[in-house]
Amino acid sequence: MSVPARRQQVAYGREHGLSVRRACTLFSVARSALGYCGRKLAADGEVIERMRELSAQYPRYGYRRIRIFLARDGYRMSAGRSYRLWRLAKLQVPRKRGRKRVASSRPRPRTPTAMNHVWSYDFVFDRSASGQQLKCLTVTDEFTKEGLAIDVDGRIRSPRVIEVLSRLVSERGAPRFLRSDNGPEFVSRKLLSWIVAQQIGIALIEPGKPWQNGVGESFNGKFRDECLSLEWFRSRAEAKVVIESWRRHYNEVRPHSSLGYLTPAEFAARMARPAPRDATGQGAAVSGACAPRPVASPPSLGQPQQTGAIVSS
Repeated sequence: MSVPARRQQVAYGREHGLSVRRACTLFSVARSALGYCGRKLAADGEVIERMRELSAQYPRYGYRRIRIFLARDGYRMSAGRSYRLWRLAKLQVPRKRGRKRVASSRPRPRTPTAMNHVWSYDFVFDRSASGQQLKCLTVTDEFTKEGLAIDVDGRIRSPRVIEVLSRLVSERGAPRFLRSDNGPEFVSRKLLSWIVAQQIGIALIEPGKPWQNGVGESFNGKFRDECLSLEWFRSRAEAKVVIESWRRHYNEVRPHSSLGYLTPAEFAARMARPAPRDATGQGAAVSGACAPRPVASPPSLGQPQQTGAIVSS
């Protein structure tokens, strides 16, 4: 048993009527060591206090992600020291229920290789305190992990999906592929006609295989875990404001482990930088592949509609 633990036992014995001499004898502690305060503990006190504040602000973050926030505040440390202080402060993140894992060797259809290569979109459901249904349309860039949009309403049909995608395409350019499940909103004739007109490929996942939409499912899980499960929405209007604030925080503040603990916005900014003049090979290819695709103009009246879009099941 460690010396600090024995000193705690001495303090416990004194609280229950033992004298200092008797308690120190029972627990093998020198009386001169009772008032000892380690230098390391005194030096780490400020860091531990800041770590507790960040843990209270972000209750679903562990010591690895909290370490990135501490580094931004000027407290740079190794992962080992961060873990030691995390255990010392008795902080932890409640464990999630285990899930059945799929073998990573299975091929992933349409793996993204650049910004605006593959977008995934899906629905997440919740309810407000007043009982109103919240249907959230989430759109994610699979390469940069950015949450491009979270549209919140009571009912979202295919025309609303087209409206959200049209806004994103006008702002960022059209992606090469759109990935989704086979929900009725995603396979409607209106939406498919719009996708073909924009010359965007379709990457529908197979029924019963959500792992094929791993980035979208991961984003939706974080969205529910860090926003929907922690917030209490009094109305649908309040939910729209809070959810949009969380989306901006996710893109601009929250470090992402798969991006080297950069934020999605930082990672996207690095990918969008122009290649240096002496860049050749892969470096030039990566920098040049990040430019958004131009938006295809819809066919004019009286002309046949183009059918050259790539469609992938």
